[in-house]
Amino acid sequence: MAITYRGERFAGYNKPKRTPGKSKKFAVLAKVGETIKLIRFGDPKMTIKKDQPARRKSFRARHKCDTNPPSKLTARYWSCKKW
Repeated sequence: MAITYRGERFAGYNKPKRTPGKSKKFAVLAKVGETIKLIRFGDPKMTIKKDQPARRKSFRARHKCDTNPPSKLTARYWSCKKW
């Protein structure tokens, strides 16, 4: 079930994909109820070091991933989910 949205192909709703050559590292076509939104997140020049516990803990604390759960229509939600 491939979806084309604004000229980009997605595997489905709420499924992040890499976006090489774009301004952000990942993109996701988020859908909550009837609301559909294209969300781009992540710095393409930075590497994700989620295998290092101290960095993971710091990232999750800095973005408040555990204390205040965000909406699926925000980049913060997808960034936290990726970590």
